[in-house]
Amino acid sequence: MAFPRPRPARAELPRQRVQTLQCGQGAVRAARFNADGNYCLTCGSDKTLKLWNPHKGTALRTYQGHGYEVLDAAGSFDNSQICSGGADKAVALWDVTTGQVVRKYRGHAGKVNCVQFNEESTVIVSGSIDSTVRCWDCRSRRPDPIQVLDEAKDGISSVKLSAHEILTGSVDGRVRRYDLRTGQLYSDYIGSPITSVCFSKDGQCVLAASLDSTLRLLDKDTGELLGEYGPPPNPCALRGAWGTPSSPRVPPRYTGHRSTTYRLDCVLNEQDTHVGCASEDGHVYFWDLVEGSLALSLPVGQGVVQSLAFHPRLSCLLVATQGQVTLWREDSFQPEGDPD
Repeated sequence: MAFPRPRPARAELPRQRVQTLQCGQGAVRAARFNADGNYCLTCGSDKTLKLWNPHKGTALRTYQGHGYEVLDAAGSFDNSQICSGGADKAVALWDVTTGQVVRKYRGHAGKVNCVQFNEESTVIVSGSIDSTVRCWDCRSRRPDPIQVLDEAKDGISSVKLSAHEILTGSVDGRVRRYDLRTGQLYSDYIGSPITSVCFSKDGQCVLAASLDSTLRLLDKDTGELLGEYGPPPNPCALRGAWGTPSSPRVPPRYTGHRSTTYRLDCVLNEQDTHVGCASEDGHVYFWDLVEGSLALSLPVGQGVVQSLAFHPRLSCLLVATQGQVTLWREDSFQPEGDPD
């Protein structure tokens, strides 16, 4: 059993709203930080993608080229390119400076829910409602994917990448991890449709959110359940990689967020000390990773929290609700221009 190892300093969770971005894109389907956290991308139901400096609240550029709503986006490691996926079944590669589409990749049979660059930003990995994950070579002009992962039995809702792994969450209730070095596939059965997955910063754990209003923290290598954050369990439902009768440990659950209908994001904070999740009740919830206690219930807006992203280095949170995105910081943060 391997919990992520927190840094010595105790993390301060973001509680203070410091910026509001009125996106003007209809419903904001996703909000994502770039690699260094200085900028962010917002994906709109109006078919547009926007680049922002969220810390100053300024819009920098609008990207138009998708035929239907944009569902996810990611920036390259050098900030020169953007990839995006949409309900038009296409994956787009953009030039940040010119705002033009460099290439469009078509091959998915349904809307593209999630996209990610690899570490070198030479490959785009996309997940679709068509149950496949496809890998596209950014350096080549070939229209076909260089690899198709088709083990899922239902739509792919979330994709994350590490240096040598692809992590996926699917509506079929499974978290799958593909080890690219060994060619091995590791699968853990959750049971309820998965809405979001992510790696811990130290790479030892996987966090998964599902439509039974529960977050699950798993040991990446063994699949052992390290923590659950959600409503009281149905004993008959405790079946899976860790829920067999021989399992000596059933981790406690804690009441908190509501997730029964929408594809909601889960996150770990920048120090791996807290897990967080968006909710359908207008709040963002954070739990202490080790103790499992509810650390923060943050009211961020009305209705469903559409998207959530944590800054890679700072205690800084992006939250999308309805047509706007808000930026949240820790209580000790002092905006520029404020007196000491």
